[in-house]
Amino acid sequence: MRLFRFPFGAMGSPCELQLYAETPQQARGPADRAIADIALLEARYSRYRQDSLLSAINAAAAQGGSIKVDAETAGLLDYAQTCYDRSDGLFDITSGVLRRVWSFASGRLPDPAELAAVLRRVGWTKLRWHNPRLEFPIAGMELDFGGIVKEYAADRAGTLLLDLGITHGLVNLGGDIRVLGPHPDGRAWTIGIRHPRRPDALLGNLLVRQGALATSGDYERCLEIDGRRYGHILDPRTGWPVEGLAAVSVLAPSCLVAGSASTIAMLKAQEGPAWLAGLGLEHLWVDGTGRIGGNLRPSAAA
Repeated sequence: MRLFRFPFGAMGSPCELQLYAETPQQARGPADRAIADIALLEARYSRYRQDSLLSAINAAAAQGGSIKVDAETAGLLDYAQTCYDRSDGLFDITSGVLRRVWSFASGRLPDPAELAAVLRRVGWTKLRWHNPRLEFPIAGMELDFGGIVKEYAADRAGTLLLDLGITHGLVNLGGDIRVLGPHPDGRAWTIGIRHPRRPDALLGNLLVRQGALATSGDYERCLEIDGRRYGHILDPRTGWPVEGLAAVSVLAPSCLVAGSASTIAMLKAQEGPAWLAGLGLEHLWVDGTGRIGGNLRPSAAA
């Protein structure tokens, strides 16, 4: 069997499928179908497209109205509610509206009065979700599936590829990785974990044979003012960046679980590692001082 690579862009990220097959044609067909499915999910849930389902939801939210959703979207909303409950309100898909006052390219902190005004429109408990009807009693709210859909897409692409007979390979959606199975000779995939403070360096490599790996961290968008770093992961209760951890990687059976767990751990800051340990998930964390911990041990980067 040969390894075939299919690079593409999706959801604002560089992506790639790495698939083993006997011939290019045996790899190309499944790859095209998986990439098309990822594009379909992006079209449905992108906040940048006016014709997306998410834009229709947010149009209803802006007016304080309601909307009936399909079964797939209902499943994502149910999962979002589960994450909200398991995170004690920290994982909140209504918090995307905070980007209106946080501009990490501006070099300045948000105005406190503007932040307070936006916070009044943040909170999962402020909307009403009774499948299939989603209601927004407070006008001006907004949903953002950014912390769920990319991971969901990686899982769905992985399932599709397996159904099409691809049993050795991986799906990489901007660092959210779903492993279909090891290399044909049984070797694990070597996945590099970026250093959260040195863009050109790796913390090390992780060996993964199956399941999914996702990483959350304050890698790129941040502000540094008077020697203090403000990352882009915001506490929905205060509207301010969380502090404590610089990055968290989680290995789980699905990318959806790995991604949400790593994000929740970041939001829980110093309590994040203990929370992950309590779930029994394999993980690696780095705090703001560069200290490394967790029960996933990376090998030295080449």
